[in-house]
Amino acid sequence: MGKSLVTLVNPNLVHPPITPYALDILTTSLEADGFDVDVVDLTFRRDDWGTVLREYFGRHQPMLVGVTVRNTDTIYAQQQRGFLADHRAIIDEIKTLSAAPIIAGGVGFSSMPFALVDYFDIPFGVKGPGEGIIVGLANALLSGNSPDTVPGLLVNRGGGRVEKIVPKLGRRGRPLASPLNATTSYTRRSGVPWKVDNLRYYRGGGLGNILTKNGCAYSCAHCVEPDAKGTYFTRRAVESVVDEMEALTAQGVYDLHTTDSEFNLVIAHSKNVLREIIRRKDTDHSTPLHNLKLWIYAQPTPFDDELLDLLVRAGCAGINLAPDHVRDDVLDGWKVSGGGRRFYTFDDVRALCARIAKAELPVMVEVLLGMPGETAATMTDAVRRTLDLDVAVAGYSLGIRAFPYSPLGIRMAERCAGRRTLPGLQSDSAVEPIVLKPRAMCASIVEYERQFAFDDAGRFRPVYFLSPDLPEDPATIAAPNGRWVNSVRLLWDLVPSSEYHRVMLPTLPGLTEDDNNYADNPFLLKLIELGYTGAFWSHWPHRHAIMSGAVA
Repeated sequence: MGKSLVTLVNPNLVHPPITPYALDILTTSLEADGFDVDVVDLTFRRDDWGTVLREYFGRHQPMLVGVTVRNTDTIYAQQQRGFLADHRAIIDEIKTLSAAPIIAGGVGFSSMPFALVDYFDIPFGVKGPGEGIIVGLANALLSGNSPDTVPGLLVNRGGGRVEKIVPKLGRRGRPLASPLNATTSYTRRSGVPWKVDNLRYYRGGGLGNILTKNGCAYSCAHCVEPDAKGTYFTRRAVESVVDEMEALTAQGVYDLHTTDSEFNLVIAHSKNVLREIIRRKDTDHSTPLHNLKLWIYAQPTPFDDELLDLLVRAGCAGINLAPDHVRDDVLDGWKVSGGGRRFYTFDDVRALCARIAKAELPVMVEVLLGMPGETAATMTDAVRRTLDLDVAVAGYSLGIRAFPYSPLGIRMAERCAGRRTLPGLQSDSAVEPIVLKPRAMCASIVEYERQFAFDDAGRFRPVYFLSPDLPEDPATIAAPNGRWVNSVRLLWDLVPSSEYHRVMLPTLPGLTEDDNNYADNPFLLKLIELGYTGAFWSHWPHRHAIMSGAVA
């Protein structure tokens, strides 16, 4: 028996299921501090989650309940499906079944944490890595100390007022005590009751996951990761990362995808992780790392020949590369370092793809269209030049979700200034013009964050931006819920039918049978049913044969 019981709940009802890595991380730190930890995972019981909660809390009385919120919505402009109402229903049910206080966190939660503490009406929240904070809160509650003694904790004061307990900062403005565990391996399990079942997720979702470092020091306009995970890189101990990979592959979880913002940023550390994998494979013929298939997210630079060689030798199975666009005039001020400097050109992308092709590794390039300055001409250029690349898959998305602390979201709020909407601000569920207010004009941080997910009446209304310079009619651009249908059709027209097999495009009802959104994707669900593993894009070129049953 430990000090007391902490229960962690995964409310994610989306399929294919994604391993709730955060709960393994939290469990590791809580158990190391002497707490018993149960994980109540609702993903595989999404049709009767209420029964699961009633049965569990009828038999267990935790002193604290943690809830992870991985996503607030699909973040996909052509299918704006929200998850917050489902999460709140689950949290409300927990409140009726347990007197234990609730703390929420997760990367989706961290994109607007003050507003979500208020929306869920829970006493506590955590923004960013939370293992140190949840351990601190559990100990404070157990000893009878005030939660106000826990640095970094978000506390609900009521009446729409949520406050953060300010941590003590060092010389560089960083907390003196890190909220995350970067030194030890995270405990990964399979088949253990009331724990995350990593093998079941692998069989049900096709991928495991691994973190080599946290945070991001870059300032890309569309991205929430620096704010949600930290504005500097926190490297995990190399041996601990590879120990974790070894443990997962020993359990039969062979396909591991990195969850870093981008694997190759802080390239020296990335190389050291790969060298340790190779060292163990070279010195131990029995290590399960021989079965490892590593999938990574990467930026076009830094990416030298040594990194590529190490990836091949370590067992890399595929690379998801994010050039995002081909035009300097579009990327300037968008894809930038923390100091505001561009860090690659499309020539870098072209050269890298050619080198990776020689190494016979599959690559998917991702292109994000519809950012400020996008026109029919820039879109045409982006599609044509990326189709010329020697890659397995080219993926195109149109439109970007604006969040409270992404550089794009901050700029949109400043330009609206609480007085006017901006051409390009859009939400399928909007019933009135979207008028954002900068933080300085809001009465509270809750009010500032909430406007990016809800309208004044409390209806879910995620905010998206699509360039008004694209070929849409004036009525579409003027409407707060206008759909950029012409731009989607233009994208399809730009791709020759001979290239359709290797291209992911945004879709609209009636336009195509393809759907490249992750949530409850028919093709993905079919892949899992048939036992496929690995990054789903790697199977995309064969989707029609797989769906028709021609490929087993």
